[in-house]
Amino acid sequence: MFVGGLPVESTEESVTELFAEFGRVRSIKLASDVFSGQCKGFGFVEMEGHEARKAIAALDGKVVGEKSLRVQFENPKGKGGKRLRR
Repeated sequence: MFVGGLPVESTEESVTELFAEFGRVRSIKLASDVFSGQCKGFGFVEMEGHEARKAIAALDGKVVGEKSLRVQFENPKGKGGKRLRR
C-alpha cells in the first residue's frame, strides 16, 4: 500500500504500530531525506490483502499530526515507469 501524509518524525516503528492494529505488517519502507534522515512524508506498507483492506478503510483520511493520511493500494508501474490504470 502507498501511505502519504506522514509526519516528518515518522519512523518505521511508529508506522508499523499504526498498521499492526489491523494485521501483520510484512514489510515497510519509508522515503527519507538523504541528509537529515527524516521521513519525506510517504512510504509503502506490505500486508495481506484482507488486512490491508481493513487498514485502508480505517486509516485513509485519519489525521496524524497535522496532516490527513492517504492510504491506498499501490498502482503497479508499467513500461517506462508510468502507472497502470485499474
